[in-house]
Amino acid sequence: MIGHATIFALASGAGKAGIAVYRLSGPDAGRVLMLLSGRPLPTPRLAVRVRLAMPPAGELIDDGLALWFPGPASFTGEDVAELHLHGGRAVATAVTTALLSLGLRPAEPGEFSRRAFEAGKLDLTQAEAIADLVAAETAAQRRQALRQMDGALMRLYDDWRDRLLRSQAHLEAEIDFSDEDLPGGLGVEARQRLAELAEAMAAHLADGARGERLRDGLSVAILGAPNVGKSSLLNRIAGRDAAIVSATAGTTRDVIDVHLDLAGYPVMLADTAGLRDAIEAVEEEGIRRARARADSADIRLVVFDATALPELDGASLALIDERAIPVLNKLDRAAVPLPTSIAGRPAIAVSAAVGEGMDGLLALLETRAVAALEGSGAPVLTRARHRAAIEEAEVALRRALNAGLPELAAEDVRVAARALGRITGRVDVEEMLDVIFREFCIGK
Repeated sequence: MIGHATIFALASGAGKAGIAVYRLSGPDAGRVLMLLSGRPLPTPRLAVRVRLAMPPAGELIDDGLALWFPGPASFTGEDVAELHLHGGRAVATAVTTALLSLGLRPAEPGEFSRRAFEAGKLDLTQAEAIADLVAAETAAQRRQALRQMDGALMRLYDDWRDRLLRSQAHLEAEIDFSDEDLPGGLGVEARQRLAELAEAMAAHLADGARGERLRDGLSVAILGAPNVGKSSLLNRIAGRDAAIVSATAGTTRDVIDVHLDLAGYPVMLADTAGLRDAIEAVEEEGIRRARARADSADIRLVVFDATALPELDGASLALIDERAIPVLNKLDRAAVPLPTSIAGRPAIAVSAAVGEGMDGLLALLETRAVAALEGSGAPVLTRARHRAAIEEAEVALRRALNAGLPELAAEDVRVAARALGRITGRVDVEEMLDVIFREFCIGK
């Protein structure tokens, strides 16, 4: 455990609110609850009305609810108390002062979840899922976090690790007890199992980073020459004036990001500087950033000026690939028939100024988002550390399968099992705990 100090935090978030929830965890949680309420501990897991007073003078703090969760049947595995009080600043100050005076200390970010992990209440993937659920902004992010918090990844990786340990045991039995009367074919069976696991890991890794992209949001970059209407398109999709619109070329100097929810999936939409030969240093940097965003984007909206047809900007044409959606903007002012495709990719015509064609563009973006982020329901990798550990395990298994000596194969299987154990926290985790839990908010 981090320590046996009793900790507290405002678990419901800072700021004025109707209700504020304070969480206490540790050996003194029950004593402090009784001192503040002036009554015995309530029935476990039953909310009761209490009047909290400042010890020892007895000045009233607030009139609210209290819940008592004796350990180990609590989130952290320790004695836990919750105070549901009014969410005003004065109440928060009084409660904090009282708890500090009674010897409690403020919780560190993620300390409640870390104590739950150390008490065996959840594994590291479930702890990370709590942080993801708190941060979720779309329905798809919420669903992914809930699946992980329910133990989907833990069960998959624990099953793989159990199979690895069994294979390791069979390999080592052939080494250590070669002169004993063991069942035949143990080594062959173990290697067959290892080959199956290596293929399963490879398939798990070949998911297009779907889980990580769902956590971070699908990246969509709006690209094109100056004055083709990129900023107007961003504002129309976002439904607000997020970017400055001007007839002056080069108005957009930096990347402007807008978070969107498309069909329940997170999207990061970026307006970029117009692509042309820069006339000064600031614009040159903006164009460099635009090209960098084009390289990293999951989807490119490459915008052309429909009023300039039949001419098409060459720099924009060079950006069209399988990730691109060519967009012909200023449909309402076009003087010639518009092409249905550009550079071999289906094009869509819109008017960002009046909204014509925008429903079709949004529908296409939603389709792309669903195709990129929607999975089969199987557990997916959600963090870079998961991916690195699985990659290490797969490489170790490939070495084991090609090892000339059973001793070398067994050692590589041991390496693979340790890599899987680091994901869930079964082995070698102390050095990574601070990194994992510091991203949590206070009170979680």
